[in-house]
Amino acid sequence: MANSKKTLVIVESPSKAKTIGKYLGSRYRVIASVGHVRDLPKSKLGIDVDQDFEPQYISIRGKGDLIKELKKEAKKASKVYLATDPDREGEAISWHLAYLLGIDPDSPCRIEFNEITKSKIKEAIKHPRPINQNLVDAQQARRVLDRLVGYQISPLLWRKVRKGLSAGRVQSAALKIICDREKEIRDFVPQEYWTISAEFEHDPDFSARLHSRNGKKLAIGSREENDTILKELESGTYTVSAINRKPRSKKPYAPFTTSTLQQEASNKLNFNTRKTMMIAQQLYEGVDAGKRGTIGLITYLRTDSVRISAEARTAAAGFIAEKYGEQYLGNNVFSNKKKDIQDAHEAIRPSIIDLEPDELKDQLSRDQYRLYRLIWNRFIASQMKPAQYDGMQVDIRNGEYLFRATGSKLLFDGYQKVYGGGNDEDRDRILPELAENEELKLQKVGGEQNFTQPPSRFTEASLVRELEDRDIGRPSTYAPIVGTLSERKYVKREKKTLVPTELGFIVTDLMEQYFHEIVDAGFTASMEDKLDDVEAKGTEWKSLIRDFYGPFKQELDKADEAIEKVVVEDKPTGEFCELCGRPLVIKAGRYGDFIACSGYPECRNTRPIVKTIGVKCPRCGKDIVEKRSRKGKIFYGCSGYPECDQSYWNKPVNKQCPKCGSLLVEKVSKGEKKLECSNKECDYKE
Repeated sequence: MANSKKTLVIVESPSKAKTIGKYLGSRYRVIASVGHVRDLPKSKLGIDVDQDFEPQYISIRGKGDLIKELKKEAKKASKVYLATDPDREGEAISWHLAYLLGIDPDSPCRIEFNEITKSKIKEAIKHPRPINQNLVDAQQARRVLDRLVGYQISPLLWRKVRKGLSAGRVQSAALKIICDREKEIRDFVPQEYWTISAEFEHDPDFSARLHSRNGKKLAIGSREENDTILKELESGTYTVSAINRKPRSKKPYAPFTTSTLQQEASNKLNFNTRKTMMIAQQLYEGVDAGKRGTIGLITYLRTDSVRISAEARTAAAGFIAEKYGEQYLGNNVFSNKKKDIQDAHEAIRPSIIDLEPDELKDQLSRDQYRLYRLIWNRFIASQMKPAQYDGMQVDIRNGEYLFRATGSKLLFDGYQKVYGGGNDEDRDRILPELAENEELKLQKVGGEQNFTQPPSRFTEASLVRELEDRDIGRPSTYAPIVGTLSERKYVKREKKTLVPTELGFIVTDLMEQYFHEIVDAGFTASMEDKLDDVEAKGTEWKSLIRDFYGPFKQELDKADEAIEKVVVEDKPTGEFCELCGRPLVIKAGRYGDFIACSGYPECRNTRPIVKTIGVKCPRCGKDIVEKRSRKGKIFYGCSGYPECDQSYWNKPVNKQCPKCGSLLVEKVSKGEKKLECSNKECDYKE
């Protein structure tokens, strides 16, 4: 009689279970653990410091019934395969599952795959392996280290500053980076400088910028100096002294890593890091692709590598040659900047190369489609030839002064046929045909006053880039870091930038004074390297914890004695409560600042901070003000609410639509601010 028992495959998410179950058929049972099943307890430290930092794992509360089901299914299965995500976190989940289900971790019980397609799943089933203890220990080391820092500094902050605060090994270093940037901005002193340009009559007309005087670059620091030079430039002749033509090529970008995907999705799609990862997870786990069935559209989304498999490069080459022509085929190989430990997975790419985004437009949500298109375009472009330009540089002399004009003409679009081509640097800058010693006719020459600008505040995208450049954190940590800083009120968002709050500065100053190494970017990066060595070299993870904990515990005890209670003052408004007469103050809330009575909790009077925008309501004539929805999204509504419920999602301006008379609103698209009619039935745009 044939064996009727099924093979059990355990994955992390229900959607992944559904996708994989369709691939494997009736002889397999695929169920989800729904993430971790065992973890450190939330209510206490959960690490026995006296017993060499032994973690005290417990089954996660609320998962008792699920664990019973897993045990039941494992008991009646002919074989059990653990198919959690192919990273440290996934390896640790498999290790915990093996413990609960009584599976020998050294047996061939673990399968992994970088993409959820039928062929890759079937291939993975054929090659099970033991659980990789180095990966597990690398995850344990991070978990224990982060728990020791977070669960011992956070209560200190509760006692000394305010309840609900937190500190973290990577989080605190990231906050210091944001605070340091804000200090740079505050301390910045603008420096005046002038730029001088000349416009010449030709076919077509063109301009050149003053470059040097007597072979030395010019730095014009005042109006007087600018006017003196302009007076000298009004006389004399302008002659072409040199023409240099040089071909220039622009190489395609590498396919996405986790951090570059987060950055580009922020810049091009206006996604925050959390949204990018959530949608990418959906694309990885599987979506209904119409006639092709349910498939995972992209490879694994947590990776630091730009490596592409030979199989994927071959498939891309065939697709490019057929769709765009052999002349576009680049077949490029990219190398990683970092060490091999981060090369466990390929770059993020489409699982099925010839599955174009537009084929799936009706099956995907708008955001899924946009992110998949971004990933697909970036990968295909990475395997195409560089764009080729004809570069031209013209030097124009007038006495001791040299002007310079640069231009370029696109000769071959290469990868820009698919990705890019929209930046200023990609556009043609056509200079006329000129000859050396040709005398030019000056139209006008003038100077423009400028001031040096302070460094920019961080956006989520630029913070991710900074953390990656400094080797702080890892791909999976970037999204939670930004979320935590915002939730703890350490930073607030102004448009797309991250601005540290007074509380953020207070916490950072305390951390820098008493836990300098925790917030030091160099120390945090070196600790990341040591943690990686647990995986790469098999370094004993507890020895790393021992070396860290001794000095840290001394700092902790010293800080507890030295830090006095810090009072975070609420900012007074200068107004008084209409209910009890006490002063009104500005408090920090979940969705931003608000006005409240200083007599809280006896008096609970609150009201929002009203920001007028200088526009009157077209219905009742009262002010339109900036508001926040319950979910924290900014919108604009009449200050006469609830009597008048006029509102707009986009910012109105003091200008009426010439077609229908409704207010125009500002709409930002691809970094450009445009005006359009607020009336949905009117198509007027400027």
